[in-house]
Amino acid sequence: MNETPIHVVGNVVDVPRRNRTSNGSVTNFRMASTSRHWDDETKGFVDGATLWIDVACWGELGGNVARSVSKGDPVLVVGNLLTESWDSDAGRRSSNRMKASAVGLNLARGWSDFKRPARVDQSSDVPPVREPGADVSPTDDAYAERSTDYIEGEDALEGENSEFTSERTPVPALT
Repeated sequence: MNETPIHVVGNVVDVPRRNRTSNGSVTNFRMASTSRHWDDETKGFVDGATLWIDVACWGELGGNVARSVSKGDPVLVVGNLLTESWDSDAGRRSSNRMKASAVGLNLARGWSDFKRPARVDQSSDVPPVREPGADVSPTDDAYAERSTDYIEGEDALEGENSEFTSERTPVPALT
């Protein structure tokens, strides 16, 4: 089966709605994406056409969207484009819909505090995941004591062409 992958950058235009169906839980919302372009005559940006699309978020993604996304939020949505068809009194109708595989807040327009749910320990036989570099002690790290471009104090900001000397032994750059 051929799928049509799509990503849309826009704004949520209604309150996300969480529903339970026989196929699982789904969160639906509608979003709008308006193109903009620079107009040399007006010396400003001009709005172009607006894409209005319904988004369906299934399973755990839907739960996280219901907890995290609100009307008016700028979002990025990645998923597949689908066309749903049905019969009505006015005849055969169809609508484009997006089945989301990922939804994120557009951090070009604001900031967010990401919260990861706690994992449930399903097996005590599986060893815990170790962070990269966890087995290296700070004394073994040649870069632990490297200097930075910021030094506290009132004379901290040096001129662009100044010579800064340090009593520390220089550490070679990462390659």
